[in-house]
Amino acid sequence: MIRPVYERANVRRTAVAIAALVFGLMAAGMLSAETRLVVYPSEITLPRLSATQHLLVSKVDDAGRSVDVTRAAKITGDTQGIVSLGTELSVVATAAGETKLMVEVDGLIAPVVVKVATADAPLVPSFRHDIQPILTRFGCNQGACHGKLAGQNGFKLSLRGYASEWDHDWITREFFGRRIDRAAPAQSLLVQKPLGRIPHGGGKLWSENDPSVQTLVRWIEAGTPALVENEPACVKLEVFPPPSIYQPGDEQQLMVRAHYENGDVRDVTWLTQFFSNDLSVAEVSPGGLVKMLRSGETVVRIHFQNHVEVMPLTIPFSASPAPEQYAQRHSPVDEHVMNKLSSLRIPVSPPCDDVTFLRRAMLDTIGTLPTPEEVLAFTADTDPSKRQKLVDSLLNRPEFVDFWTLQLCDILQNRRERDHDVRGTKGVRSLHAWVREQVAKNRPWNEMAADVLTAKGDVITTPQVGYYIVTVGEFRRAEESEVVSSVAQGFLGTRVGCAKCHNHPLEKYTQDDYYHFAAFFGRVSFDRQDSMQGPTNLLLVSEETHQINREINDQNNQIAATQKELAALPQNDDEAVKNSRKGLEEQLAQKQQRLMELEKRRNMSIERAVTVRQPRTNQQLAPQPLDRATTEIAPGSDPRESLVKWMTDPQNENFSGNIVNRLWKHFLGVGLVEPVDDLRASNPPSNRPLWDHLRSELIASNYNLKHVMRLILLSRTYQLSSATVAGNELETRFYSHYYARRLPAEVLLDAITSSTGQPDSFPGYPVGIRAVQLPDPGVASYFLSLFGRSNRVTACACERSGDVTLPQLLHLQCGDELTAKLAHADANLAKWMKDSPEPEALVEKLFLATLSRKPTDEELKQVLAELGPEDQRHEAYKDLFWALLNAKEFAFNH
Repeated sequence: MIRPVYERANVRRTAVAIAALVFGLMAAGMLSAETRLVVYPSEITLPRLSATQHLLVSKVDDAGRSVDVTRAAKITGDTQGIVSLGTELSVVATAAGETKLMVEVDGLIAPVVVKVATADAPLVPSFRHDIQPILTRFGCNQGACHGKLAGQNGFKLSLRGYASEWDHDWITREFFGRRIDRAAPAQSLLVQKPLGRIPHGGGKLWSENDPSVQTLVRWIEAGTPALVENEPACVKLEVFPPPSIYQPGDEQQLMVRAHYENGDVRDVTWLTQFFSNDLSVAEVSPGGLVKMLRSGETVVRIHFQNHVEVMPLTIPFSASPAPEQYAQRHSPVDEHVMNKLSSLRIPVSPPCDDVTFLRRAMLDTIGTLPTPEEVLAFTADTDPSKRQKLVDSLLNRPEFVDFWTLQLCDILQNRRERDHDVRGTKGVRSLHAWVREQVAKNRPWNEMAADVLTAKGDVITTPQVGYYIVTVGEFRRAEESEVVSSVAQGFLGTRVGCAKCHNHPLEKYTQDDYYHFAAFFGRVSFDRQDSMQGPTNLLLVSEETHQINREINDQNNQIAATQKELAALPQNDDEAVKNSRKGLEEQLAQKQQRLMELEKRRNMSIERAVTVRQPRTNQQLAPQPLDRATTEIAPGSDPRESLVKWMTDPQNENFSGNIVNRLWKHFLGVGLVEPVDDLRASNPPSNRPLWDHLRSELIASNYNLKHVMRLILLSRTYQLSSATVAGNELETRFYSHYYARRLPAEVLLDAITSSTGQPDSFPGYPVGIRAVQLPDPGVASYFLSLFGRSNRVTACACERSGDVTLPQLLHLQCGDELTAKLAHADANLAKWMKDSPEPEALVEKLFLATLSRKPTDEELKQVLAELGPEDQRHEAYKDLFWALLNAKEFAFNH
């Protein structure tokens, strides 16, 4: 199964949480600290002579706080000639055997056992395991340098080394091998340019004694050996030290060891790339030295070849909030959130009031504002369980179905094709209606996904086929279309699109992985028809089979025509008739023979294992999930069924994790993983235990989305105030307060409509339809486009924008639409002025209709003071209404 944040990271986060708890007790004086010296690794096995291993040394106390003292440490003891002591606290194998050394710092001593397994000579540098990592580590094959499509100054490399065979040829053979000097390896351009001895656009990359120089020279001396078939591959990375608690200003050196198929373990820190996920919290040098800049939490990404690891960094804040702040917990959701906040010492905002919760919950759950009557009734209700009852009622309202149909149709990219559309608006509405029906039934998410991904037949009787029409489009082969990246991103939260052309820059996915995954759709093809001529059909055959079927149909038509000609011949013995009959019978026999051959070819094509062609290697790749698990697909069966089985398996973290992450972001404003559809090992959740809990709840409820929504809505976390307190003003990842955000385009337009009482009109739809009910994102609406509705062109969640822009503000403040709605004779304002002649009552009505609350005493006093004479109050009320509709409190959920 895919494990975007694998078990080791989970264990690390648990260790950090425990360490943070102990650290807090230490700070309170409840525990005593005892410092000990820890060496990483404490046992070393070097596989052969000249193999090198560096050591890391830390002082660690009982609170889990670690201090890197590597640079102050020294190695003592008898090496017995088995190893020599290298630079930067390293040991180098010199003879087979075993010895025990001691590492000493400030009077503290820790042992380390060193074993040299064999006296075998050092290996010749490997192009795959040594040279390529050097080129990657120093950025030579990055997009800004020789890795771009056209290369740099006549020298081209594959982007981040995804095509080693190409790179070896370009380095050793291009331009008659001018980059390599076999007579004087150290004088090769490949060595001299990075040394800065010859003008180099990339500048000086290393010094004379750098191991990169020595490795390149040894490789050239050995004859620039090419790729070795069946060379033991790296199977995992091991990172030191384990997670710890740090303080701003601390530094920590990281060490990386690669484990290979043949059992070898190698120090590859010098070949590894390091990146900080949050440069405001911690920065990391190219050599792996991390510096903690400020309090917070982040991870350092560690990349070597196609492997990715993460090192979590926890830097608690200096404040000491009262433990009572974290005590109130409505559910396990709050358990995990409060544990995280407590470990980081981030204070928690107070709970929101009833009117705020009512407005927030209604906007997030059903996409509508509460009516003034609903606000008054909810605030007057004294039932202590009224919030729970409200949530239950919202989840069963018809508006819920409309609103969540909109959300799911964004994921399913329900729209018309950009070119040569074969569904038309009718097809878009059909899929919208199908999704609406599923939401109304509260259909489990795994079943909905399975129905969409295994859809076949015509677009009228099976509207789900529209998903493939949009994502495959006019491409004859699925691997050339958008369906691969759309399925991975929409249903798994995994961005694999870049692997279509090169290996993923931030994950383990290779170009082969992309085409293996594409093979699941290798039998998806279409009989495309113009929507005016008939429905388009999704045919579960390969493009080859589809083409043969066309030829068979053409052959059948020709046979029928020939048979018709034969039947039309006169029944006599005329010589000309005989000759005609003979000629037609010969033609018929040939066509029937051709038909038999085509049918045989079709049967062979159907029985043939489904594959797609990898364009770089020309290999035919069979269906294989992204976790590279073995998949058996029976001949002639639908490979997509195997995909769905693997995808919806409870062990597949990405399928369940993707949808709960989207739900969490929808209600809380920030996903546990951001971007919300970019789940990967190098981008772990900000609260892994919470993410796991939400996933387990979804699975245990049989993928009931309403169940997860209810858990979130009833949590203390969701019901916190958006007002910050001292110490959490800048916090944006751990949910110490509710994150205010602008209303989505459709919700904001509907809110203006409900407040003013003036419905909108959309071309092709009845007047009064709400924006959230529109099936087609292509409906003409300047407002919806301006405020960032999703065009559903790609699977990216970024298609929908919640940004605040100057044109939006100008449209609301200076546009004619809002003014016309306020001034209309049938608008709510005109009705309320007749029904509520008293200024206090009318002002209260305006506040309730827009901000879902009554005005404060101070606000009411100021408004009444500005109303002026009675004959001028209509304009004053209109100005007040306009001001409320332009207030941030109206446009934002808070």
